[in-house]
Amino acid sequence: MDNVKVLDKEFSIYLTEEQILTKVKEVADQINEDLKGEDVIFLGILNGSFMFASDLYKDITIDSQITFLKLASYQGTSTSGKIKRLIGINEDIKDKTVVVIEDIVDTGNTLDSILKQLNGYEPKEIKLATLLFKPEAYTKDFPIDYKCFDIPNDFIIGYGLDYDGFGRNLRQIYSIVE
Repeated sequence: MDNVKVLDKEFSIYLTEEQILTKVKEVADQINEDLKGEDVIFLGILNGSFMFASDLYKDITIDSQITFLKLASYQGTSTSGKIKRLIGINEDIKDKTVVVIEDIVDTGNTLDSILKQLNGYEPKEIKLATLLFKPEAYTKDFPIDYKCFDIPNDFIIGYGLDYDGFGRNLRQIYSIVE
């Protein structure tokens, strides 16, 4: 299916499921190599990262745990600019290597908020993994350690990303048709 309609918007295919899963496996392999022997906990950011976190974690072979944190910053097709912490961390992350799993990094505001909160738990180090990165929109200076794709500053849905809560179930990633 090359085009889909979600609510009042039309979207065209941007990344196929095969392209996504190939890159996710490459990133998992790199994490396995880089963090071998570390005490690792993966922290998926809900709701958007659930598909990426699931597929990534299936390819993780190092001893590790996974948990989730829920934040909200989007309404419709644009960021609200307000980051809210909705569900906290129940696991002890002190002295652990934390790998934050994001679906998409655009401005970096959500990650900035997450990093500030996580540093208070005294982890050994924090690594950042994202499925999608928008370098044109990025306004922060912290490094993104693992990324699958650099993309333009377009609105996209699918593979966990949504438009007003819809479209997360699409296996491919679609870009809005203007």
